[in-house]
Amino acid sequence: MVSRLYWSSLGYFRPSIIRVLSFGNSLSGGHCKSWLFQSFNVLVVIGSFLFFLVAMCSGYLFMFPAFQPVVHSSGTNMSTDLGNMSTDLGHGCNVFDGRWVPDESYPLYNASECPFAELGFNCLANRRKDKGYLKWRWKPKSCEIPRFDVLAVLDMLRGRRVVFVGDSLSRTQWESMICLLMTGVEDKKSVYEVNGNKITKQIRYLGVRFSSFNFTVEFYRSVFLVQPGSVPKRSPKRVKSTLKLDKLDDISTDWIDSDILIFNSGHWWTPAKLFDMGCYFQVGGRMKLGMSITGAFRFALNTWASWVESTINTNRTRIFFRTFESTHWSSRTRQNCKVTRRPLSRTKGRERSPFSDIVMNVVKNLSLPVALLHVTPMGAFRSDAHVGPWSDTASVPDCSHWCLPGVPDMWNEILFSYLLSQHRVILQ
Repeated sequence: MVSRLYWSSLGYFRPSIIRVLSFGNSLSGGHCKSWLFQSFNVLVVIGSFLFFLVAMCSGYLFMFPAFQPVVHSSGTNMSTDLGNMSTDLGHGCNVFDGRWVPDESYPLYNASECPFAELGFNCLANRRKDKGYLKWRWKPKSCEIPRFDVLAVLDMLRGRRVVFVGDSLSRTQWESMICLLMTGVEDKKSVYEVNGNKITKQIRYLGVRFSSFNFTVEFYRSVFLVQPGSVPKRSPKRVKSTLKLDKLDDISTDWIDSDILIFNSGHWWTPAKLFDMGCYFQVGGRMKLGMSITGAFRFALNTWASWVESTINTNRTRIFFRTFESTHWSSRTRQNCKVTRRPLSRTKGRERSPFSDIVMNVVKNLSLPVALLHVTPMGAFRSDAHVGPWSDTASVPDCSHWCLPGVPDMWNEILFSYLLSQHRVILQ
């Protein structure tokens, strides 16, 4: 049967093979076939069959180029707690070295049914038609991120205080976390903002309480992490405001008594939001007009690191720092924003960021345990998942923030997986 299958599969090449075999038979004298020509015939058949296979494979690849439904990261080799999970996610698994794979079980919630999902991030509610960007899951190379178990997470968070500190990208992750957790709460009215505030871009504090489980998820707006300051006397006229790089934000005392503390910063450290607005740096009351933005960011992060080491009790508080989130603006002026239908196949350098490098170096030199959420490579491919023109202000395109549901949900899934693995170790 196998011989018949091989012979029938030669198809178009069968007549040529028959002619070659006949030619061999005529030379060998009909019924008196010599061993030489029998071997020759066998070689011709084998060679023709191999030629047929090569031709078919080449034709297939030409007609149907390899479709790759996965997107790989750059695979930065981090030696941090979160970069190398060793409990539920497999020994030494770098969860940020992986790929985006299609998954029809996503998204995990409906933003229109979550009262804490900001309208500006709810792309479907703002008339985005395509839904493919919702159907991707992050898959590390050497392990699996456990499926989100909302009841296990809600139980783990009982009596806890979760605090996010940072800019609007931090607020997006905060909103994502609340929406994910609300999928496991039967009485939705038992989840509420503690001061009755609505989510706005400028509000400095928002706290949502899950009363049935006795925990809160809070957000503190601190886009630079350090203190804004007034203008010192005899400063140049171009100086309208300052950042005190050697002093942490004055609301930092509110972050201390938390159980899970997640930081981010970076998106406001740009010329447009600093120098163009007349904001410059000062240290010890003296202006540093010649200091670069990356130099100032490094100084500010070292101030943050000193505060962590002198203030935070890591026996209680688990600290995380999320690296810079990739953007996909089509120009440096941030006026053009092209949102794709699918993730990019190449990162084009977006998997690296000088701000992420600074964060990683500062965290690496800390004497206390701080885990990195190194999301920069993950987001570098997701040009399909930005808000774009589907915000509550459609005239202003947005290739910095993410749609919800979307990429920030995966940040939280990784965070929850890590926290659950550590929680189970403690229980053992």
